[in-house]
Amino acid sequence: MHTGNSIIMHAPRMAIFETAANLELWPKILPHYRYIHYLERGDDRNLVVMAAVRSGIPITWTSEQVIDRKNVEVHFHHLKAWTKGMHVVWTFKETPAGVLVEIMHEMKFRNRLLAPIVEPIIGNFFIHHVAGKTLRCMKAYLEESPRHR
Repeated sequence: MHTGNSIIMHAPRMAIFETAANLELWPKILPHYRYIHYLERGDDRNLVVMAAVRSGIPITWTSEQVIDRKNVEVHFHHLKAWTKGMHVVWTFKETPAGVLVEIMHEMKFRNRLLAPIVEPIIGNFFIHHVAGKTLRCMKAYLEESPRHR
């Protein structure tokens, strides 16, 4: 499975990156995120239980987050639940139109026979929808805040 979401944001690239990397902030600025619980916490690596909602359906997963400050990327590796093994990469690219923020999801389903059935549900219904809402809400937060202009 390969799915991606992107949006142009009008805020400083590093402010966008730091907001995306700051999981503690997510439930405060992203209304579809119910909570983020830290199992391990570090400067550039965290182990977290993440919980969101998609159209009233609660979803929860465990991820390792790696903050790559050198390459200005945020990586997630899903460790449990239906998305176990998924790799997620957030990138932040300066463009003439603004900062292009992309979230790419890559996953090989463990059960290849169920993949054609499960992929549209997990990939399109849940992941693509939640990632799109995450980008739209983060954009609104960053662009409405005078300190990010």
